[in-house]
Amino acid sequence: MNDYYELRIDLADSTEDATDLLAGLLADESYESFVPDENGLTAYVPAALFSSEAVNRLLADFPLAKVTGTSHKLVEGRDWNQEWERNYFQPIVIAGRCVVHSSFHTDIPEAEYDIVIDPRMAFGTGHHATTTLILTRLLEMDLAGKSLIDMGTGTGILAILASMRGASPVTGIEIDSFAYENAIDNIALNHQENIRLINGDASALAETEPADVFVANINRNVITADIAAYASRLRKGGTMLLSGFYEHDIPVINEAAAPLGLRETARYVNREGDTWSCLELTSDGIAQ
Repeated sequence: MNDYYELRIDLADSTEDATDLLAGLLADESYESFVPDENGLTAYVPAALFSSEAVNRLLADFPLAKVTGTSHKLVEGRDWNQEWERNYFQPIVIAGRCVVHSSFHTDIPEAEYDIVIDPRMAFGTGHHATTTLILTRLLEMDLAGKSLIDMGTGTGILAILASMRGASPVTGIEIDSFAYENAIDNIALNHQENIRLINGDASALAETEPADVFVANINRNVITADIAAYASRLRKGGTMLLSGFYEHDIPVINEAAAPLGLRETARYVNREGDTWSCLELTSDGIAQ
């Protein structure tokens, strides 16, 4: 049975920063989907993996907002992908040029690039600012004939757009086996046959050739820990796009990047209620 527990967490000050952090912490506890709102967060985890003790431990030290209440209930199995699509995943248009939607949707805006994503998680549909920032930059870049690596590919959305825009070959690497299988399905839905997927972490980069463009939409801690491996797979003069962090994190990332021959050439910051950022770096080749 695909029974799930629905966990509700109410916050005194439910900001996007607070619900994003809460979702990230719950993801580490095997929660698979998240629905934030003005009062807090609702999250879902397979019934066999639910632990009230783990939730209490996680919330005891939550730093960004006061937790005013929690509750949980068992929800009997159903078609969760369809349920999520119907209620939460709506088509989105990026920069007026790219529309992202699921195969379930029928009322779809027309756009130059049409991407079908049937997500099994809430992240990687283009709705989060970090995904949108990188998608927008990929729409602006000349990718024709350029090789690209997408580290932490998730749903595969960034790799799919890059492939549609002429990048070749494209490699997506994903550590989570659940997301990896989802990316396989989404790449097939979009008929992008030149995308190679690898199920692994940064050590899997040893299986790849240096690329012209390297993309990673993860988080600050993972990026700074693995950036040396990233730099080793970026050609001299190549472009690295990093996201999954706030503007105030950029100096920390630049500090880790500079000794590897990576210098900032641009930054893109979401100014609509938060400062999620995309950092663009160019390789001077020191780490080759």
